[in-house]
Amino acid sequence: MIKDMVPFVHFYDQDFVDMYDRSWVWIDELWKQGTEANGMNGSYLSYPGQTTFNQYLSCFSSLFLVYSNQNNSPFPMLDYFYQKQEANGAIRGEYSIEDGKPVFTAANPEGIFPPLFAYVEHGFYHKIGNKKRLKEIVPVLERYFSWIQATFQKPNGLYSVPIEACQSGNIPRDHVYYPLDFNAQLAVNALYMSAIGDILNDKELSFRYKRIYFSLKTRINSMMWDPDTNFYYDLDIKENRINTKYIGAYWTMLAEIPNDERAAYLIEYLKDPKEFGTDNPFPSVPVSSPVFSEEGNGYCGGVVPINTYMVIKGLEKFNEFIFARECAIRHMYFLLDTLHPDAETIGDVWEAYLPNKEGFSKTDEIPDFPRRRLMPYAGVVTITLMIENIIGLNISLPRKTVDWVMPSLEAMGIENLSLKRNMITILSNKTDRGWEIRLESEKLYYFTIEILGEKKKKTLPIPSGKCSMLIDKL
Repeated sequence: MIKDMVPFVHFYDQDFVDMYDRSWVWIDELWKQGTEANGMNGSYLSYPGQTTFNQYLSCFSSLFLVYSNQNNSPFPMLDYFYQKQEANGAIRGEYSIEDGKPVFTAANPEGIFPPLFAYVEHGFYHKIGNKKRLKEIVPVLERYFSWIQATFQKPNGLYSVPIEACQSGNIPRDHVYYPLDFNAQLAVNALYMSAIGDILNDKELSFRYKRIYFSLKTRINSMMWDPDTNFYYDLDIKENRINTKYIGAYWTMLAEIPNDERAAYLIEYLKDPKEFGTDNPFPSVPVSSPVFSEEGNGYCGGVVPINTYMVIKGLEKFNEFIFARECAIRHMYFLLDTLHPDAETIGDVWEAYLPNKEGFSKTDEIPDFPRRRLMPYAGVVTITLMIENIIGLNISLPRKTVDWVMPSLEAMGIENLSLKRNMITILSNKTDRGWEIRLESEKLYYFTIEILGEKKKKTLPIPSGKCSMLIDKL
C-alpha cells in the first residue's frame, strides 16, 4: 500500500530498493498524531523512546519527507517550532512531547540548537514549490536569526554557544568557546536566507544576509583555518585554535567557505584511510585521533548518517559528484550489512555505525546509545541520498527542471514522483537499440541528462505523455 503512495525507485542492486521501500514502511509505522496537550497541530514522524520534539531531528526528517508525494507532510515538523517562537525571537531546540513546554538543561540553558531552518525551507521550495510559504516564514526566520545574534555573537564577530548545542555526542571538546560547526551552520543559514531573498525578489533581504554570510565566512577563514595542517578548527576563549579534527569541520564545505585550494585539502582528508576515509565513510573523528575507536565508542569513531549526508552535500558543492556517490553507496552497504547480519536474522537501523566493519557503534558514555530505528538519521541516507546521489536526480519544481547526473550508464530511475500535480517517471535501461531513457509525464518539464564517464550532457523539453531517448543519439 505504501508503495502506491510514494515514488518507486529502480536500481541495479535490489537490496538498495528494498531498503528504500522498508524505510517508508517504518516511517508509516512511526507516524503519529499530535495532541492538544503538546500543541502539535497535525501528524509527525516519531521514533522509539521519543520524549521531546527535537529541532535537529525535525530538520533532517524534512529532507526526506519532501519525497513522500505529500503523503507524509514535512511542514508540521517545522511549523511546530515556528509556532513556539517567543517574543524575543527565540526558538528552543526541544519541547516536551507531553505538554509542549521548552526543555532546558544546565549544559544548554538557552536551548539553542544548530540553526538549519533556512537550508531546509530552501529545499522545500525546490521540491514542493510553495512560494507563499516562504513569504510567511521569512519574518519568523529573521526574528530567530536576530535572537541568535543578540544572544550568542561576540565582539569578534564569531558565535559562542555551549558544546551541547552542537549535537556532537561524546566527542571531547573541552575548552571550546567558539565551535566551528555552529559558526559554519550559521553561515549555511545566512547563505540560504540570502537565496530565499533572491527567490522572493527581495533585494534588501538578500543583500542583508549576504553581508552577514560574508562577514562570518571571512572570520572563519581567517581565524579557524590552520595553514600548517590545512584544516579548520574550534577556538578557545582566547581565540587560539584547538587542533583537534572532527567531522563538524565539513559544515564549512556545505557553507561554501573554503576556496578550491582549501577544499582540495579537506577532500584529501576524506579520502585518506588514516583520517576520515574509513571503509564506512566518514567517522566523527579521524583514525589519526587519539580518541578514535574501531568499536565506535559513540561518536568517537562512530559513523553518524546525518554527518555522512552533510559531507556528501558539501562534496557536491565542489563538483565531487562521483566521489560523493561512491561514499553514499559505501555507507548504504554498511546500513544493509547491519540490517542483515546473516541470512536468518533481521537487524535494524541505528544512530551510528562502525567505521570498518558491519554493526552499530557502542558506548557507555551516552545514555540509551545507540538509538534504534531513528528514522530522522537513517532516512537521509536510505531515501534522500538514494534519490539525489545514488540514482542522481536533482529536482526543482519552480524551475520545472529535473537534472540527472550519472557517472556511467546503469539501469535505474524513479517512477511516480510528484512534481506538484505532475507525476513523472524517468527510467534508464539497455535495449536492443542501446541505452534508452524512458520518460512519462502529465505536463511539460525540462530534463537535463549528464553522463560524466562519456562526457555527454543534453537538456530537452519533455512533453506530456510517454517518450524515450536513445543515449547514443545525444
